Amino acid sequence: MKISTGTKALFLLALAIAIVVGVESLMVNYMPSLFGSIRADIRYALYRPYFDIGDIPVTPIFLVKTFLFLLVLGLASSAVRRVLQKRLLVRTSLDEGQQYALGRIASYAVYLLGLLVGLQWVGLNLNNLVLLGSAVGIGVGFGLQNIANNFISGLILLTERPVRVGDRVEVGGTNGDVVHIGARSTWVRTNDNVVIIIPNSEFINNRVTNWTANDRQVRFTVPLGVSYGSDPERVRDIVIEAAVRHPDVLDNPPPEIIFTGFGESSLDFELRVWTTTRVQTPRPLASELYFAIFAAFREHGIEIPFPQRDLHLKTVSGRIPVVLEEQELRPPRP
Repeated sequence: MKISTGTKALFLLALAIAIVVGVESLMVNYMPSLFGSIRADIRYALYRPYFDIGDIPVTPIFLVKTFLFLLVLGLASSAVRRVLQKRLLVRTSLDEGQQYALGRIASYAVYLLGLLVGLQWVGLNLNNLVLLGSAVGIGVGFGLQNIANNFISGLILLTERPVRVGDRVEVGGTNGDVVHIGARSTWVRTNDNVVIIIPNSEFINNRVTNWTANDRQVRFTVPLGVSYGSDPERVRDIVIEAAVRHPDVLDNPPPEIIFTGFGESSLDFELRVWTTTRVQTPRPLASELYFAIFAAFREHGIEIPFPQRDLHLKTVSGRIPVVLEEQELRPPRP
């Protein structure tokens, strides 16, 4: 059985605490004469209060215990999240996003509950937290608005779930897959395998395109044009046949082609295809379809036109000389 990093950290922390308690007990019981004066100085330094919180003196040993308690609490909340996501929730019918959200919420709940229990255990009256809450409120008013906004937005993302882990999203010009939703920010991985860290508030305050909110079935549009001498019905059949042959294009819904209008130099069409496997790579899919359509047009003699312009001269004063350039350059005459 493989031991996780969190379990190893908890074991080492418990071992360190046991060693400290054992050494202190040994010094007290078996070596009082040798370490008596040293122990008294150390004890005075560790238990000398800096200030008081209510009836609780804040000493160095209190700060050390608080740090260890918060460390153990953080490791415990992470362990609860991992057990829920990797051991329990994977056996349910919940999707990956729901499993992630429940694991995160459970982790936050364990941390908050453990913090309240710890405060009661050290004897701190929770009524005194009103003063702390006022201080936090002042801090938020003076410069922590963004942190508080992003944290609350992260809770909204986990509970309301407009965006889930594994979704394909587009926000603020960034297009990629959601790989992590944290307390302050969300990680989006692009097609270049680059992770963009986006504040959670952008997902709440701005417009977000979620390509896979309902399912992984997405429709893409591929524009194209042919010359005016081409038969539109024949073009439709050739393009549909090329799209159907592509392995990543769905048969249901089937691909369709729309005659969008008469362009300046071409008949304009739009090929619409559905896919579930190429959601992350729409442009390579369009490129592959263009390759197939171009080969089919060349095989059937369908022309892809160049831009054309008609020049009309209304009035001309006199004759217009026409000079034809010779193909071979001749040396100038002396």
